[in-house]
Amino acid sequence: MSHNMMLWERKGQELIEVARHRVDREERLEEWIEKDVRILGLDLLIIGRQVQSPFRGRIDLIALDSRGAVVVIELKRDRSPRDVVAQVLDYASWVRTLTTRDVLDISDKYKKLPEGLARAFFNRFNTELPEDLNTSHRMVIVASELDDASERIVQYLSSAHSLNINVVFFNCFAREGIELLGRSWLMDPQEVEERSEGRGKGLWEGYWFVNLGEGDHRCWDDCRKYGFISAGQGQVYSEPLKRLKVGDKIFGYLKRTGYLGYGVVESESQMARDFIPAGSDEHLFNLPLKQEGIKANADNPEMCEWVVGVKWLKTYSHADAQTYKGIFANQNIVCKLRDAATLGFLKKQFDVEE
Repeated sequence: MSHNMMLWERKGQELIEVARHRVDREERLEEWIEKDVRILGLDLLIIGRQVQSPFRGRIDLIALDSRGAVVVIELKRDRSPRDVVAQVLDYASWVRTLTTRDVLDISDKYKKLPEGLARAFFNRFNTELPEDLNTSHRMVIVASELDDASERIVQYLSSAHSLNINVVFFNCFAREGIELLGRSWLMDPQEVEERSEGRGKGLWEGYWFVNLGEGDHRCWDDCRKYGFISAGQGQVYSEPLKRLKVGDKIFGYLKRTGYLGYGVVESESQMARDFIPAGSDEHLFNLPLKQEGIKANADNPEMCEWVVGVKWLKTYSHADAQTYKGIFANQNIVCKLRDAATLGFLKKQFDVEE
């Protein structure tokens, strides 16, 4: 059954369906994505718009993720569903051949990066631009709807052949002069990415990669002292923590530093205000914290920090972080750790018993 998005407004005890309408110009949607790519729910940096390919047509938008992978973003427009799927695959066949120099040339022509790609990349991701760009790529089709057959084709390419391809649906709704934009995905973007990354890397051994994400709302010293990991300030960041279940084995990674901890999940995701560390009678917020910012938006389930309790089995300080050039790292908050070389290294450094 093809995707169909509906929206209701609650007035008292009554639910009123909000009328759906077409975006008057799909260029508007392209402009919205270019202006704030976060509406896709992906952490990206736009580096090109209407980029000419050597085959036929122009790619609507080209972006980079935090690892320097190229992302092709193509709007359906007035093409048939099968045509847009074929088009994005055709574009990807060219994108996969792009060298680092080619990617830099594309960004140089994009007038909305006046500071240059390296500075824009650092400002967006708080990390240096990788030396090698486009070591992988992915495809995102933007549409209001697709037919059943086209959805099955995209799902087949992702599930059976591990291609990093997905569809994001946007629908406009209007009621009493207010315009609303709704978004949903054909498949979970993180699962699609993990499937693609796992291609050829063997079976998953049950270890999870977790981004520790130090900043204004959390720090490793608190996580280490009180036995937890956290994420939040938006559901796109906190929702992935719900993938972790009691007994799961995790490796904690800090961007631009390395791996700092290995542990086992003791309690599942909960609002930070409700978390009581193992062995304590006090809630986390009542204990001495190095980063008080974890208390921000404490009563807002969509914007607060969420916490997973962890029994750390071995940890390191920032200065002793475990890493090497080429070690696996990922922009996702939580993902399956499959990379054999990284796992072998971490098991040794963290004294993991099989």
